[in-house]
Amino acid sequence: MNDDRTARPLEGCTVGVTAERKAEEFGALLTKKGAHVVHGAAMHTVPLPEDGELAEATRRVLASPVAFVVATTGVGFRGWLEAAEHDGLGSGLVEHLRSATLLARGAKALGAIRGAGLPDAWSAPSEESSEVFDHLLEHDLAGKRVVVQLHGQPMTEYREKLRAAGAEVIAVPVYRWTDPLDLDALDHLIGEIVAGRVDALPFTSAPAAANLLDRAQRLGRGEELHEALRSRVLLACVGPVTAAPIARAGLPYVMPERARTGSLVRLLTERLPGS
Repeated sequence: MNDDRTARPLEGCTVGVTAERKAEEFGALLTKKGAHVVHGAAMHTVPLPEDGELAEATRRVLASPVAFVVATTGVGFRGWLEAAEHDGLGSGLVEHLRSATLLARGAKALGAIRGAGLPDAWSAPSEESSEVFDHLLEHDLAGKRVVVQLHGQPMTEYREKLRAAGAEVIAVPVYRWTDPLDLDALDHLIGEIVAGRVDALPFTSAPAAANLLDRAQRLGRGEELHEALRSRVLLACVGPVTAAPIARAGLPYVMPERARTGSLVRLLTERLPGS
């Protein structure tokens, strides 16, 4: 392998990016590796202070003491506290959560808990949601109020298991997504994929994956897109939560060993032809 290929292993490859919040950072990593990037955000994040659903969930949390709090993402947990602060409920929410047992999905969520001055009780070594909820279900949850900070997906299966164990579950929808602000860019990306001009499509969030598939269906291009994704495009998902919509669609995908953006880029350099 020559020096250029070693330094720019994605030279000659086109990679689609559907992220909104980290699109520039993600695109820069890919471009540095030599890839041509086609960007089409697949969703738009509703600003937290404007989200009435989140404010209502916070009021429900504050209505009575809670026994357990599950923090699934660092940025989400911090965002929830910041949104509460915007509504004049910030200090009250932190004090309200202080008596609860807090569980973190991973290091970033744990850091957000500590950053708020709250005691952390336990963090999942695998950083997987399933491990957090398995640990929580080992406790007696009958009649207990359990707060689950969502990270985009409704986590319906986990919430139903908690309710079956007798818990009152309060879902805090910190992230809520709508269609992207620039639908034309997403439609262009779908067209490029269908035309065979995209080599890889990495996903860093489940809503982006789900909305890409849904948008193609609404355009009447669902079957074309599925065929392209099955036969010509390398689908890569940062982790199992992100991969869920892809798996449900029966599409093949790969994942890095660590759920990190940098690991996702490295996986593309290893799997794409010529890398």
